[in-house]
Amino acid sequence: MRMRISRQEMLHTMEQILWECVGSMLIAFGIYNFAVQAAFPMTGFSGISIILYQLMGVPIGLSTILLNLPVALLCFRLLGRRFFISSIRCMVLSSLIIDYVAPLFPLYGGSRLLAALCTGIFCGLGYALIYIQNSSTGGLDFIIMAVKAVQPHLSLGNIAFLFDMAIVLAGGLLFRDVDGIIYGMIVNYITALVIDKVMYGANAGKMALIVTDYGKQVCQQIDATCQRGTTLIGARGGYQGTQRQVVLCACSNKEMYRIQRVVKQVDPQSFLIVLESKEVHGEGFRTIQIGG
Repeated sequence: MRMRISRQEMLHTMEQILWECVGSMLIAFGIYNFAVQAAFPMTGFSGISIILYQLMGVPIGLSTILLNLPVALLCFRLLGRRFFISSIRCMVLSSLIIDYVAPLFPLYGGSRLLAALCTGIFCGLGYALIYIQNSSTGGLDFIIMAVKAVQPHLSLGNIAFLFDMAIVLAGGLLFRDVDGIIYGMIVNYITALVIDKVMYGANAGKMALIVTDYGKQVCQQIDATCQRGTTLIGARGGYQGTQRQVVLCACSNKEMYRIQRVVKQVDPQSFLIVLESKEVHGEGFRTIQIGG
């Protein structure tokens, strides 16, 4: 039994490191091959590192590590040992890739707008893949994750957006580049958007409210068709006071069409309301863990 658990943990760690490598590569490409060459302010500790690189020539990866360590130690208790260790590993990995791997690839020297779009997409994908593994690249990520742990109702993308705005403004004002501030805001917005779409997109879904006289039959058909749980709520019509039933069901976007079809087959007179759900947690839906 111990060997089996140890093997599972080893496989999980290897998978986590693999995704951290992929995420770090994407972040490195976005920062070094697009953002640095376009000379607009970046977000997070990467933005501070770019400022130091442009002012004093300090390697981006090295300055990222030096900036990260104090914050990592401060957030250790709140986020837990496992998160701390994986984040330190990912921080070192991403820093090495930025300094030694990214320079091996071509640098983009075209439109600053296209560079901003590519930076936002690459970095958003990279950060999201790392966050999904319950890890981070350290620095400002530690602060973002700490805020998320304390205020779990806030999305990671929105938290990152708010923190990063100050760094973008500081970088733009320091180099007196108004266009750079605008491009930095574009990068910031796209990065936050991609993070939320990747992390919560698979967990997003729809909620159906079905007013019907055949609640039990509707629940049985939904279970048979989509294997989704339902909740049956008693209700009364507001005009005639007729006793009705409301079936509540959370499902994925793809399953909603099948639910609509079976509901109309069971009760053509039913009244169906479809609501968008940004996040659905529970059995059958992915749960994202923060810290630990």
